[in-house]
Amino acid sequence: MAFNKMVDDQVVPQFSRFLHDDPYVKPYQTEIERRYKCLSKLKDDIEKNEGGVEKFTRGYEKFGINRTPEGLVYREWAPAACGVYLTGDFNGWSRTSHPCTRNEFGVWELVLPYKEDGSSPIPHGSKVKVSIQLENGNLVDRISPWTRYAVCPEDSILYEGIHWDPPQPYQWQHSRPKKTSGLRIYEAHVGIASPEPKVASYKDFTHNVIPRIKKLGYNCIQLMAIMEHAYYACFGYQVTNFFAASSRYGTPEELKELIDVAHENGILVLLDVVHSHAAKNVMDGLNEFDGSQSCYFHGSGRGFHSLWDSRLFDYTQWEVLRFLLSNLRWYMEYYHFDGFRFDGVTSMIYHDHGMGHGFGGDYPDYFGLGVDTESLIYLMLANEMLHTIYPDVITIAEEVSGMPGLCRPITEGGVGFDYRLGMAIPDRWIKVLKELKDEDWHMWDIVWTLINRRHNEKTIAYTESHDQALVGDKTIAFWLMDKEMYTHMSETTPLTPIIDRGLALHKMIRLITFGLGGEGYLNFIGNEFGHPEWLDFPREGNNNSYHYARRQFNLVDDPLLRYKCLFEFDRAMMHLEEKYHWLESSQAYVSCHHEDDKLIVFERASLMWVFNFHPTKSFADYRIGASIAGKYRIVLETDSAEYGGHKRLDPNCEYFVDSQPWHDRPFSLLVYIPCRTALVLAPV
Repeated sequence: MAFNKMVDDQVVPQFSRFLHDDPYVKPYQTEIERRYKCLSKLKDDIEKNEGGVEKFTRGYEKFGINRTPEGLVYREWAPAACGVYLTGDFNGWSRTSHPCTRNEFGVWELVLPYKEDGSSPIPHGSKVKVSIQLENGNLVDRISPWTRYAVCPEDSILYEGIHWDPPQPYQWQHSRPKKTSGLRIYEAHVGIASPEPKVASYKDFTHNVIPRIKKLGYNCIQLMAIMEHAYYACFGYQVTNFFAASSRYGTPEELKELIDVAHENGILVLLDVVHSHAAKNVMDGLNEFDGSQSCYFHGSGRGFHSLWDSRLFDYTQWEVLRFLLSNLRWYMEYYHFDGFRFDGVTSMIYHDHGMGHGFGGDYPDYFGLGVDTESLIYLMLANEMLHTIYPDVITIAEEVSGMPGLCRPITEGGVGFDYRLGMAIPDRWIKVLKELKDEDWHMWDIVWTLINRRHNEKTIAYTESHDQALVGDKTIAFWLMDKEMYTHMSETTPLTPIIDRGLALHKMIRLITFGLGGEGYLNFIGNEFGHPEWLDFPREGNNNSYHYARRQFNLVDDPLLRYKCLFEFDRAMMHLEEKYHWLESSQAYVSCHHEDDKLIVFERASLMWVFNFHPTKSFADYRIGASIAGKYRIVLETDSAEYGGHKRLDPNCEYFVDSQPWHDRPFSLLVYIPCRTALVLAPV
């Protein structure tokens, strides 16, 4: 199944809106139409051979071990195997007593009748493996790619497949919350979500972290490292068992409870899904499952990612498509996730995986031979399938190249994602903090980075994600205050210039990113209160220490520490967006970016946003343009004592608009704006 050749003429929808919004796409209309035709041809083939996409993507009901009226049926795709046997606790680990039969497509099948008392021939919780007979006659043991639970015994480093079929499965109590177009995402990792040096559990997260997220005002959780990964320090990005939720945090039923409680609190839950590559593990992963290099992956060099040291899927294989698409359905159906953040999209859609590629915005990069059509068509099919079956699903692309149409509907010639991550934004902030003195900050460079996004394609803005929290990098709080975070964050010590500057800029950077940078916002767990340390998982290089693989919530809970100020400001931002919904509004109108004064002013969702980044200059009666007549009042300001500020602004002050035009706005008003302060005004 190859997608590189032009398929026969088919009806192609009109892409006029896409072409109108971005005229530079016009020369590549033929390529956009070709991609759409490839997708249509693939869907036609699925309809013809499988009865439609909806049925095709329920592979978990056919493959692996499933209950039927006749008994348990085990199916596996292993085209290169010369024999397939099911083994485990149920048969005393006999490797050949339960052989499977093969069909013409390389699918092996075994029926195990129920016992005389009607009970299952494979007890719930028992260990199960697959013995694969190689061409030379040898037997090798594998875990089924469809296994739903895998554990690592204390005396081993290899994971073992577990038959998960609880007699009393979790009973859902709450329906999914309604989809919101103003996503405020709390990116989280279950294992580090505790102050204690341990692997935290699903139950820890449910009872201790979800209440914090609710209090802050986030409406969406993005869970990382859920798909099982044998190596904890890979941050979940070297997946070994795609249908198994990680057992290091608890059981599948406990993950269901976590999601159910989040839904009870009106919080959506997204899964950080990794379909861009897979771990090279052979004994407990997908690699060489049937004894060949090319079962789920490309068999040539194309099947290896040199930088990530991992395997790359072959999206032309029929059963690979079934496996991955069913994997998405599995997490929607079995765990009630509300959508996905797709990892490594840039790596998927370019043959060079984006390595050493600057992506300067040249359109031939987006529509030329460097694009991996097969991967792109998979993503289009995945998005169309998800949005058709689950109209309220949310999909986010981790994509750095800026490919046009990535976040446009399929019918408009796009790839179908709802959002892309604004990955240039944290890079800009790190560059500013690392390379420039405060007086040398360029206001227009900051503004341009925050507003430079594709029209009618939504962006998730963020100042830092898990990428910036990892050891070897620094969080924004660390860039600002690392010299004194361990000694001067207590209110019993003097407020030093370093801490004063750090608190002020931490709030301002996050507020301007939240207000100006996108149609959604993301924060990594702990960064809302300026977590003082980086993230480093236990590994050989740090003597397997958990000291940095935790989030020190005890710091924000201490009333004598200044971390609480940053937490309360983050909370205020979230609740302000909940009231005014600026993420759902159109892009802001930037009326002022003054380089000498270090001032930025913009309007969005009826609000007036004023930022004074100058390190020393405060301005009295500074005139700014306005589009709404009447008067304004302060609804949020960074200088409040509650947020660690100096109380230089009167929160009860009213600002009256006069008829003098200013900065290309029909009205204007005068404001007092202290140095290193931001304020948000709302019309009264």
